[in-house]
Amino acid sequence: MTTFHDVPADLLIPALAERLSAEEAVSRPEWADHVKTGVHRERPPEHSDWWEVRAAAILRKIGSQGPVGVNHLAQAFGGSRDRGANPDRARSGSRHIIRSILQQLEQAGMIELQMNAPGTVTLGRNLTNGGHRLLDEVANAVRPQAAELYAGLEKY
Repeated sequence: MTTFHDVPADLLIPALAERLSAEEAVSRPEWADHVKTGVHRERPPEHSDWWEVRAAAILRKIGSQGPVGVNHLAQAFGGSRDRGANPDRARSGSRHIIRSILQQLEQAGMIELQMNAPGTVTLGRNLTNGGHRLLDEVANAVRPQAAELYAGLEKY
């Protein structure tokens, strides 16, 4: 069976975003229409489904790199800040957006907080069996389209 590691992200993430919105696992809050995704951006996102796409990208990133924390995800979804005549600098993405999406995915049962020994630092969030199953189902559904576009994927 095809796993989410075998399918390119540009095909997996939009299909996963549609599936998340169809299952109502992720819903955009009211304040999300008026916020930027980080200090490196000048305007809020223009796409109407940007919340679901970001949630799908976060779920895929947790699956491939987990356990992952909020700080790591904020740096991954950040960008370069335009400082005028000064050189650009890397800035993190919005941690509030990432935390809100992580809370929604936890309530849906797709990710869980992975703890170290009691009383120590948490390691981050990792996929549950349900989240892994969802990623693999979407990847299996997208596989024919991926094999058509990318020549080396027929063996999967």
